Amino acid sequence: MIDVTGTCHCGAISIAALVEDTRMIACHCSDCQQFSGAPFRAVVIASGDHVQLTGTPREYAKTADSGNIRLQGFCGECGTQLYAADQDKTIFNIRTGWLDQHHELVPKIHIFGSSSPRWLADIADHNWLTAGPGSAPFTPSSDV
Repeated sequence: MIDVTGTCHCGAISIAALVEDTRMIACHCSDCQQFSGAPFRAVVIASGDHVQLTGTPREYAKTADSGNIRLQGFCGECGTQLYAADQDKTIFNIRTGWLDQHHELVPKIHIFGSSSPRWLADIADHNWLTAGPGSAPFTPSSDV
């Protein structure tokens, strides 16, 4: 288990949670792509009794392909995506991007690979820059 903390972009919402270090996932489903505007979403799983949120997230109730209702939590001020949870909030899929420890939370499994963009397969071979356009070249590393 790993203790994690985080704050949304505007600071209105913060989290402290104990997450399962064996349940770090990258989800490539089409819903995650649409919600995030990205090719996948990285999440860590936490039991609801191990999640402490400060502030009041907004929630959107989405019906999954399975028929289950999934609450999509986000900051109503800055839009930071925070989590997905079941209606009773017994299990949270916490988005890793807003966590202070996001560099250490490496997905152990990628799910819904059939929805993943084909270009991800060789992403390390693409041109990388240290920062924005015009910055120095960068070589991705697995060093954390």
